Amino acid sequence: MKTNAYEAADQTGGAAGARRRPDARAGRAARIAAALALVALHALPARSEPPRTDPPGAGVPLSELAPASPERYLVKPGDTLSDIARLFLRSPWRWPQLWAREDAAAGPPPVYPGQMLVLERRADRASLRAEPAPAPVDPRTGVRLSPRLRVQLLPEPSLPALAPHLIEPFLAEPLIVDEAAFQQAPRVAAAPEGRVLITRGDHAYARGPAGSALDAATGTVLRIFREARPLRDPVTQAVLGHEAHYVGRARLRQPQGVAAAAGAPATPPVPAVLEIVSAREEIRAGDRLLPEPARPLMNYLPHAPQVALEGARVAAMHGDAIGLAGQNQVVVINKGLADGLASGHVLLIVKSGAQVSDRTAAGLPERVQLPDEHNGLLMVFRPFDRLSYALVLETLEGVKVGDRVEPAR
Repeated sequence: MKTNAYEAADQTGGAAGARRRPDARAGRAARIAAALALVALHALPARSEPPRTDPPGAGVPLSELAPASPERYLVKPGDTLSDIARLFLRSPWRWPQLWAREDAAAGPPPVYPGQMLVLERRADRASLRAEPAPAPVDPRTGVRLSPRLRVQLLPEPSLPALAPHLIEPFLAEPLIVDEAAFQQAPRVAAAPEGRVLITRGDHAYARGPAGSALDAATGTVLRIFREARPLRDPVTQAVLGHEAHYVGRARLRQPQGVAAAAGAPATPPVPAVLEIVSAREEIRAGDRLLPEPARPLMNYLPHAPQVALEGARVAAMHGDAIGLAGQNQVVVINKGLADGLASGHVLLIVKSGAQVSDRTAAGLPERVQLPDEHNGLLMVFRPFDRLSYALVLETLEGVKVGDRVEPAR
């Protein structure tokens, strides 16, 4: 049964409480009067107070702590952050501020059953800190268990890791496009008066069909591409896709004008105004504009594909590679999402054996076929439907168009 503070005082008064029993009626009357005064005080209009502006990561003021807040608390299964906040705070809704972190938006750190929460007081503020869970104790021996580090050499070296900075430019710059859709994309229509080429810091004028990216909100970022070159299968010569050549980025400063309504006097169309924010090379009239995609956050974990890749070959070079691609350069292979490839798939580069003359044979020289040999590793990092970009992780003699690739083993 619950007891209030006044009843608790009467119950714990002992002999002194017994001596006060004749005056109990007067004491109750005094308490009723105090309660009525408190109700009247709460009925008054509340004074407006400025919003709290506690600095992020500074904890909470000591005045916000609950009267009986514990100094330490062992997290139990079934606890919630709200339950824990009620133990420590007068206002449990302020629990994000109870955890002293530099990034307040990140919220509290993960908390697990078995961890000890410690209330720390510094000056006029308090915050919670989580200690690691204690090591378990073997119930049979009473010995406290603790993890130990064991080093064991692997039979073979692991696959090399992928440095993110090597492929970040390719996440937004090169693009496999549909040629017909690319030709319908908005285009740079004109340069400022007296200019032929456009570069970073300049503005340009663009036109496109109604409903295109040029009708988006001011500030929209667009990528600028030049003509799309066909990418062919090195064996069948079939066109697998078109690669648009990235030349820069622009920000939409003013959307294009609306065409005149039916029956209204004809007026010249008003192009959109673009601000060039970056340029890999000079931009000119006729270049195409495509929306800036969201940058994917991906963990490129190397792993071997579980699909057979019949006829998989290097289809094209990208960037500065002309005849041979070396380590950390990018190539295009003739397989993609439709063939089961995904980001992180690692492929072996296979060098086809050449035919040579065996001049050591008796009689006339004889033509022999040298065996195929492994020549390095590729990692797929941006697959499209029928093509994929892959990074050369390592190579012995360079990679060339037509080299065969197969799943790593």
